[in-house]
Amino acid sequence: MSAITRSALWLSFFAAILLAWAWMFMMARMMGVDWIGRPDAMMGMRDVSVSGETPMMQMTTFGALFPMWAVMMAAMMLPTMVPTLRSYEDLMKSANGTRAGWLGVLLGYFVVWVGFAALIAVAQIALMASGLIDDLGIANSLWFAGLLFIVVGLFQFTRAKEICHGVCHSPGMYFLGHWKTGFGGGLRMGLGLGAFCVGCCWGFMALGFVGGVMSLLWMGLATLFMVVEKLPQIGYHVTKPMGVALILAGIGCALYGVIA
Repeated sequence: MSAITRSALWLSFFAAILLAWAWMFMMARMMGVDWIGRPDAMMGMRDVSVSGETPMMQMTTFGALFPMWAVMMAAMMLPTMVPTLRSYEDLMKSANGTRAGWLGVLLGYFVVWVGFAALIAVAQIALMASGLIDDLGIANSLWFAGLLFIVVGLFQFTRAKEICHGVCHSPGMYFLGHWKTGFGGGLRMGLGLGAFCVGCCWGFMALGFVGGVMSLLWMGLATLFMVVEKLPQIGYHVTKPMGVALILAGIGCALYGVIA
């Protein structure tokens, strides 16, 4: 029964990830954007609704943006949890862990990211109101896009990034230092791990405002990098090179903005 339960939980976990990506793909199609987040010239925007608003125009309120960001967090961040959940499994026998605790870790982690989804939805509304991004979440200025690249790139070299990445990179050490049994214990550890994960990866979410938050290309590349960043063998070796790449991209955007 234990093996069956384990298989069912892992299959459900990966099914949730696939459903989240499928939802984001359908949302992008409904909004009439292509895989890089730009209006699709071939497909065009959908017909104007009875209210006179297009789907794109409707994605400007918290009620519309928060669910979108919450599903986006599931699509992008749940894959990065695989090493964490495996680390918990490694301690189940030696430290009296349970499947309920495993679920608690997963839930706590996701609750924190849903909270972040609410914050970034508010940030998107504020950025749209200020004119820095358009209704698709695309930066209206190369200067603003460049600034985002540089800020996120510089963060890769900070002590805060080092601490948060250290926890995300070695969740087993976090478990050993904060071990609690049962569902409640798993939930508490999941909340802590989620907080460190937000501290580590918030910048890659903010970069969605460079090319558009509905860009499946950005979502895929950001997810891939965050997964690689947490791999035990190579995670430490990619953080600072990515920082350099982001800073150079930011400088390039700024220079292009001057030339243009």
